[in-house]
Amino acid sequence: MSASAIHSAEDARRLARRRLPWMVFDYIDGAAGAEMGAARNRAALDAMTLRPRVLRDVSERSLATTLFGKPAQRPFGIAPMGMCNLSTPGADLMLARLAARYEVPLGVSTVASTPMEKVIEVAEGNAWFQLYFSGDGAGTFKLVERARAAGYETLVLTVDVPEVGRRPRELRHGFKMPFRIGPRQFVDFALHPRWSIATLTAGKPQMANFLTEGYEFDRTESRAKATWETLARLRDQWDGKLVVKGVLDPEDAVAVKAAGADAVQVSSHGARQLDSAPAAFEALQQVRAVVGDDYPVFYDSGLRSGEDAVKALIAGADFVFFGRVVQFAMAAAGEAGLQQLWDVLSDEFSIAMAQIGVTSIEI
Repeated sequence: MSASAIHSAEDARRLARRRLPWMVFDYIDGAAGAEMGAARNRAALDAMTLRPRVLRDVSERSLATTLFGKPAQRPFGIAPMGMCNLSTPGADLMLARLAARYEVPLGVSTVASTPMEKVIEVAEGNAWFQLYFSGDGAGTFKLVERARAAGYETLVLTVDVPEVGRRPRELRHGFKMPFRIGPRQFVDFALHPRWSIATLTAGKPQMANFLTEGYEFDRTESRAKATWETLARLRDQWDGKLVVKGVLDPEDAVAVKAAGADAVQVSSHGARQLDSAPAAFEALQQVRAVVGDDYPVFYDSGLRSGEDAVKALIAGADFVFFGRVVQFAMAAAGEAGLQQLWDVLSDEFSIAMAQIGVTSIEI
């Protein structure tokens, strides 16, 4: 596929759908239940309009900002996503190189396809480690120490997965990690030879942070034992920046702030957890109202364009993160596709700034 065919996130998704096995596409694209949560959040974003302003000098515009005191060339980064190398071999490091070029944070998932040490090296330090609490927490805190040793300065504790949400599209395909290939999956892969050959050549994607003797990670293992005491323990042990991700309730956001976290990230996990959850975009506005103007609030879930990112900043976010769309871009056209979509998102954001009459992201 040619990267020049990507003019929007929807273009990237359409092209990815052609190339990826059905199982992999539905793993990336799917949401919980009947996917009404995803539709609800999309409707909330679509319902917000921007106020066009005219006759203002907007000839010089900057998308630069600061994040935890460090410069970032864009007000958006890359959300942590598990098993990115399913979209295309080497995807994690494509994202790392992009993060380095634009000095934006790349969320490195607990279940990334590439070891956390390699990702932060390639990202030139522009990486945050995303942490799941699972089981009794013993393995979780081993990962914390490993992240510290690797040079991570920001830890993102994801708290919205006490149990992995039921995603019917995954279940219908028998999606499991690590892969278990049966007749149905064999046919699926055979009908998508370009992806299958590239993936076979590169080696089967694995959850690289768990290739440690005596330690295995079960994606479906209960994470229900995480409590506020877990957060307190993590705050005591981690002297870097601590972000708590997956908050939708204003009362929880206030409690996260009181617990000493450095930021809260409003997120519905891309609507992959609870089909009946409120629209994350509406929750963003409520959270901002209760934590105050000076407390850092980040946002992800449902962002599909630069204009969406502008809306999120106006609604109260200090910084936002794109997720699925960057995987679609890589699936469609590899690293060139990723760069093309990044340019599209940047152009959309910049043009929207001009239309609403602002020259910096203090909007």
